[in-house]
Amino acid sequence: MNAIGIDLGGTWIKGVLMDMQTGQIGKQLYHPTNGEKDWKQAVAETVAELREAATTGVLAIGLSAPGLPDAGNQCISFMPGRLDGLEGFLWSNFLKAPVHVVNDAHAALLAEARFGVAKGLKNVVMLTLGTGVGGGILINGKLYQGNQQKAGSLGHITVTAESDLSITGQPGSLENAIGNATIEKRSQGRFTSTYQLLEAYKRGDYLAQWVWLSSVRHLAIGICALTNAFSPELVVLGGGITQAEEDLLRPLAEFMGLHEWRPGGQTTPIKIAHFGDMAGAIGAASFAIQRTAD
Repeated sequence: MNAIGIDLGGTWIKGVLMDMQTGQIGKQLYHPTNGEKDWKQAVAETVAELREAATTGVLAIGLSAPGLPDAGNQCISFMPGRLDGLEGFLWSNFLKAPVHVVNDAHAALLAEARFGVAKGLKNVVMLTLGTGVGGGILINGKLYQGNQQKAGSLGHITVTAESDLSITGQPGSLENAIGNATIEKRSQGRFTSTYQLLEAYKRGDYLAQWVWLSSVRHLAIGICALTNAFSPELVVLGGGITQAEEDLLRPLAEFMGLHEWRPGGQTTPIKIAHFGDMAGAIGAASFAIQRTAD
């Protein structure tokens, strides 16, 4: 049997048809979100196209989206400012089939836990580093969503108290320290994207080196706080900023060496996520599989 996973973003709707036993992807699709007007219908068309490609039937549908799901994972209950009409929208009624809804960063974690770099592990923390910073927590092999489903908002932990407030009211958040949305402010207007910053960093630009290494140090401080709180077997890093690869991992390892608590010399492994831009869709399918099995 198959599962369908849909990742609803502001620009693209991504879909996968996945074998529920092996995780093999039978088909994957990209459709434009089409702004605020037609995204619901675009999701329906994506699901219909994936259904047509399934030769053995579809048992489960999962959908990942920004925001906080309701207690039953039937809809997104809180997502202000984006995708007008998403809050409270019941996908099961619209698609005439059970749909399991999950936060997009949580979905990325589930993709890694079921089929990626965290496969076989029970306790994992993931950070998604992009425009903002999201995250997810796996405890004893299960996604931890917490009260009001807001667990995993790891970009809003404080890494320095003397700084601007995040969208949740936290001062000096990890998201503000490394997220792409604040790069222009962090670089005194010199750079408008992390990509531009890193290109200058590689050329030896001193300001770029200061900004980037300061950001990576704050990331290390945040990761150390999370390892102290959850003691995971692995920390997974995903999102566009991880395309920096060794320019991220090398200084991060240095700063982890300064700040991580390592009883008995034990370090916490940090790995770049296996899945790229299809992580949300794969994770949504994985979430639906798990919910169906439960």
